[in-house]
Amino acid sequence: MHANSHRQAYWRKNIRLIGILMLIWFGVTFGMSYYARELSFDFFGWPFSFWMAAQGSPLVYVAIIAFYARSLERLDVVHGCEENES
Repeated sequence: MHANSHRQAYWRKNIRLIGILMLIWFGVTFGMSYYARELSFDFFGWPFSFWMAAQGSPLVYVAIIAFYARSLERLDVVHGCEENES
């Protein structure tokens, strides 16, 4: 029974982390496109909305993936689910 509650706590934390990161993804993806006209100032010689669509959003997506991978490794260690490298 203890292992089952431990597993449920692990997945609860994992789902919460996924939910938070998906909210960030949603905000970057749809927030930037929704406010693109209001964000029409120059950024390194380009309109900011263009820069976010071409460079900024993909960088945020990569950061989200890196943060998730690092967080999941820590969560695995805390809950004893880490993989043994042989």
